Amino acid sequence: MNIDGVNTGYVIDHIKAGTGLEIYNFLKLDKADCTVAIIQRVESTKYGYKDIIKIDGDIPIDCNTLGYMDENITVNRIKDRKLLEKIHLELPEVLTNVIRCRNPRCITSVEEGIEHRFRLADRETRKYRCVYCDTLHTDFQ
Repeated sequence: MNIDGVNTGYVIDHIKAGTGLEIYNFLKLDKADCTVAIIQRVESTKYGYKDIIKIDGDIPIDCNTLGYMDENITVNRIKDRKLLEKIHLELPEVLTNVIRCRNPRCITSVEEGIEHRFRLADRETRKYRCVYCDTLHTDFQ
């Protein structure tokens, strides 16, 4: 199979196999005004299988949220067919408006317009705590 390279844009690599479409939908790439390719179940010596997304366009990419979704992802910035930057993602220390607090008494549940902010509580277990009410959030929504 032949998939062209990227002139200017991004290659999102090392996506957990089978989750590339989820990342595609999260980034709203169906609405992007550029060429996008999703390549699924590519053999990988490091991970067994992986997905790859190629974006031939300079659009904003939220690396914090991608790191929360899958910290093994690498984002390669390409310009004029050359690698400008390779970004290795990790779990972000703070998440803003990515997950929602489940505490019905939290100020984010009562007041409109307040950002949903969480801080990383435990990197190994991927647990986050609400900065307002300290409620623990443990799973990806």
